Amino acid sequence: VQLQAFGGGLVQAGGSLRLSCTASGNLFSENALSWYRQPTGKQRELIARIKNDGPTEYARSMRGRFTISRDYGQNTVYLQMSNLRPEDSGVYYCHEVQLGGKEYGMEYWGRGTQVTVSS
Repeated sequence: VQLQAFGGGLVQAGGSLRLSCTASGNLFSENALSWYRQPTGKQRELIARIKNDGPTEYARSMRGRFTISRDYGQNTVYLQMSNLRPEDSGVYYCHEVQLGGKEYGMEYWGRGTQVTVSS
């Protein structure tokens, strides 16, 4: 599975940004697509996850300003971010986990896209 993320960049505090990530390759019908982020010098953390059949899950600290959605026909996942703060800066990663088939449990990561929020 290959994951390609788009949409990072520089934005002012209080602004919005939408990231997208398209999955291709041997994507099993049962899967979950997620967004993680890694601020400079800190550990990677989950933002949100969305399964192929719709349920979403958010890290508690990410609720409210981040919205994950999915275009099932295009195997694309989006992350809408609003009211951005400087502490939201970091590298944002797309992640996929297979939830069925021979690759059950296999995880894949995209290369990441940089988000920088200026104060």
